[in-house]
Amino acid sequence: MNRPSTTRRARRVRAALSAAVAACAVTAALPATASAEPAAGVTDDSGAGVERISVAADGIQADDNSTGASITHDGRRIVFSSSAKNLTPDASTGGERVFLRDRRTQQNQRMGNLAPTQPPVISGDGEYLGYAHQWINDVRIRQYQVRTGATASLNCSAYTCDQPSLSADGRYTAHVIRSIRQPSFGQRVLVQDWNNGGANETVATFDHTQPSRPSISGDGRYVAYQDGKAKDVFVWDRTGGTTSGPIEGPSAEATLVQLSNDGRKAVYLSGSDTYVHDVSTGTAQLVPNVRGLAIDPTGRYLLYAPHDTSGPSLTLRDLRAGTDEIVSNQPASAGTDAVSAGGRDVVFQSATDDIVPGDTNGKTDIFVRRFY
Repeated sequence: MNRPSTTRRARRVRAALSAAVAACAVTAALPATASAEPAAGVTDDSGAGVERISVAADGIQADDNSTGASITHDGRRIVFSSSAKNLTPDASTGGERVFLRDRRTQQNQRMGNLAPTQPPVISGDGEYLGYAHQWINDVRIRQYQVRTGATASLNCSAYTCDQPSLSADGRYTAHVIRSIRQPSFGQRVLVQDWNNGGANETVATFDHTQPSRPSISGDGRYVAYQDGKAKDVFVWDRTGGTTSGPIEGPSAEATLVQLSNDGRKAVYLSGSDTYVHDVSTGTAQLVPNVRGLAIDPTGRYLLYAPHDTSGPSLTLRDLRAGTDEIVSNQPASAGTDAVSAGGRDVVFQSATDDIVPGDTNGKTDIFVRRFY
């Protein structure tokens, strides 16, 4: 997908790329009206600009912190956590909850009444979302169907399961399972198929509980994961039953960031640099001296945070053209699944009060920058 011409109004900076190539709870759908209140965002006549997401349906700003956002491939729906009591009428009980924002209708939904232990995730088509939550002495994953409000829990039995990653249509959920009461169990990376009776398929087994967060491709065929103890990253092909890796090679330590939707690009961190590994060719593109945060579904656009704090806090790089665009000059952060297809939208969080006019709540808010 080609980016628009340099005449568009989004703020950006162009820079040459130095690249090196190396060998289910109840969901409430809430009635609301679209808001034209300026505090919600600033856009130009092409739709480019910044929009504040953590607002009520009438445009009133959230009365508490909002964090941990993920965006759908088309940029329409965003899921995030918030302790705000005024985002929906049924959020007045307080405590951190998960909310879904539909940018087209400007409506919010509270997704269940459970407190997330990790940022929520949403399927690429926006039809399903999931998040980990405390369940008595363990952690479970609850998944929701947005349209119907149907809900289900992953088959964790008596174990703790967390770190979910959803396929594009929500059919597959990659996650990690471990036992707090039986440390010798270690942990496993699993894929649950919701269309096959919730059957689990084992991707990898470890004798430790160091981070092994998985990232699944859009069709559910590929799963990238890390061995947190060995500092290695692997990609598993569910169709072929084969594992490739360590993709960073024998002499480097790596931390997984994300797998692209088509399963071809795996982003990982090594030292102070970020690498975008091409699974099909075995080569990697170096993006030096930055911390990669997310890759768009097409695998072309990388969201990163420069280590140099004197400049922008978030930047979007076109890996093919070797150009950069500023996402935020103010202090901000973002997680995986933060970029829509083609790099059109980037969702992020910031406590800064001058990203959009009228930001007076003194809280961390969720924002989206649209580039075209």
